Amino acid sequence: MSIEKRRVLFVCTHNSARSQMAEGWLRRLAGDRFESHSAGTEVTAVRPLAVRAMAEAGVDISGAESKTLERYIGQPWDYVVTVCDQAAESCPIFPGGGRRLHWSLPDPSKAEGSEEERLDVYRQVRDHVRAEVEALVRDGTP
Repeated sequence: MSIEKRRVLFVCTHNSARSQMAEGWLRRLAGDRFESHSAGTEVTAVRPLAVRAMAEAGVDISGAESKTLERYIGQPWDYVVTVCDQAAESCPIFPGGGRRLHWSLPDPSKAEGSEEERLDVYRQVRDHVRAEVEALVRDGTP
């Protein structure tokens, strides 16, 4: 008997770091039980420091692309997770959607300083995202 995968959509403003990290972590930690997607309220590019921070943790998001919400509206979701306060305010309601969660994560793209100092902020956010995803997997597993 096969169990249907739970569908999760991670939403952020630009779909360039936090939501991409969450999508990558969910695929890595529970890809056999969850279907993971991410999108932004606006489209941009995936941040190289996000890719680098995730690679250090053994998660490859180098092929990820920034996507807008439009492609996902109307699809059924078990979870819609906003990962930034701005997206939480502007995220549409998904009809037929399951639980809506909000993780107020700091924006690593606003980090200042040397490249190493900025990368350290991405690492901190990466680790915070992992903890949130682990809790989702633990609490949302069928």
